Amino acid sequence: MRQALRDGLVCAAATAAGALPVLAVRRLPQTLADGLMGFGAGVMLAATAFSLIVPSLQAAKDQGYGGLGAGGLVSVGICLGVAMMLTMDRVIPHAHLDQQGQTTRVGGLHQWLPPQVTLFVLAITLHNIPEGMAVGVASGSGMANAEPFSLAIALQDIPEGLVIALSLATAGVRRGRAVLIGAASGLVEPLGALVAAVAVGAFSTLLPWGLAFAAGAMLFAVSHEVIPESHRNGHETLATIGLTLGFCLMMVMDTGLG
Repeated sequence: MRQALRDGLVCAAATAAGALPVLAVRRLPQTLADGLMGFGAGVMLAATAFSLIVPSLQAAKDQGYGGLGAGGLVSVGICLGVAMMLTMDRVIPHAHLDQQGQTTRVGGLHQWLPPQVTLFVLAITLHNIPEGMAVGVASGSGMANAEPFSLAIALQDIPEGLVIALSLATAGVRRGRAVLIGAASGLVEPLGALVAAVAVGAFSTLLPWGLAFAAGAMLFAVSHEVIPESHRNGHETLATIGLTLGFCLMMVMDTGLG
């Protein structure tokens, strides 16, 4: 449990570190921002595949499931993770800001919307929940590759924190406040990590379910949030190159350090 909390705090610190340059840089070239977002998506995709889904299949087999049964269990767990994120996406009011600070999409309960910036921060918080859960499951289960996995999540949190703070600054938020909000958006990760680690640690039979559930939540975040954001401004090719580099880097980290 201590390791899960520590790893979650490292991820939160990485988000904060990514937001700090906004104090000195007023604007990041959109091409670079989209490339960084694509890089983060690639890291998350590889982490989902190699550090969550593959260990989940192995954990299910270790519990006596055959190949077909393990695949079915993991598939159900992934679908449950996606379903949870879909529900949260519909229920929690949130918005996405484009480079000009305009609202591009608003979630459910929009008739009681708070200020625009609050909605954007809620969107980022929603996106960070599965990352914290995944770190907690990996750490709480004692996985051999928990450390490189947590390091990879922290790595992709750095450009994420930068993009968040820059988007807020572009929307008219003072740079100091934008940095604080960007840093605060990562605080949900240690909380999610702690909750997930406690659940998996208390019920060892939940390990394959927890890994698969976290994988589904991560897949939703990548497909529904990160990749669309990286393509929003017409830099799909650069974002795809970034995704490929991020995926390969995480794969090497997983096989070399795991």
